[in-house]
Amino acid sequence: MTQDLRALALDVIRVRDPNEKALAARALDPHAPCDPDRTYEEPAGVPGRLERPPLVPPAELKQRSVHTLPGRIALIHALAHIELNAINLALDAVWRFAGMPDLYYRHWLRVAQEEALHYQLLREHLVGLGADYGDLPAHDALWEMAEKTKDDLLARMALVPRTLEARGLDAAPLIQVKLRKAGDQRAVEILDVILRDEVGHVAIGNHWFRHLCTQRGLEPVATYATLARQYGAPRLRGPFNLEARRAAGFDQAELDALDDA
Repeated sequence: MTQDLRALALDVIRVRDPNEKALAARALDPHAPCDPDRTYEEPAGVPGRLERPPLVPPAELKQRSVHTLPGRIALIHALAHIELNAINLALDAVWRFAGMPDLYYRHWLRVAQEEALHYQLLREHLVGLGADYGDLPAHDALWEMAEKTKDDLLARMALVPRTLEARGLDAAPLIQVKLRKAGDQRAVEILDVILRDEVGHVAIGNHWFRHLCTQRGLEPVATYATLARQYGAPRLRGPFNLEARRAAGFDQAELDALDDA
């Protein structure tokens, strides 16, 4: 008998080795049966991690020029770390939150599998540069927001895909400009894939945020502002990739609100 999709997601999020986790996430069966009503107790080891990379506050990470090899390695390592965290975040959205429509779980499984591909592409490029994931320190801001929002799916949808991941839509073109000037065309191509897929991931976050707002009788723009204050979300700063944000489903009222963030 095929195991429940949500139980499988919980198994994969607990895998400690990042490369094995990415492989396991991509191997999950998107057609596996899914029980939306079952509640799972959180076991130890969520998310599974190795001792490397060491996790430090963001302010302790060195800023280096991408025009040097160590600088490009540091940047690609940081991006790989973000994508690994994104695998965990998507899997967590699958196993943790009960009572959603079947499509919700299929959506977030797809996100986990695409994030796993992104991690693999970045890690492969990192190895080509003479390094590997885990060689440098990293920060834990993405997972810290997951911890803060683990008891409220509305807050999770508001503040992870629609805030932290949407910042990636803004940042990716600027990073590509730097990498192109540094002559790293392969990294530019990988970011093309990531940006394309992340538009879809943010759109999924928007869809389910609005679904929950409708379900709870809440107005989305005001609700987002309240949740951002309540959970201490990072302040949004431009320049904003308005084209990508529109493609990801942000409406004009939400884009106008960025000026007041």
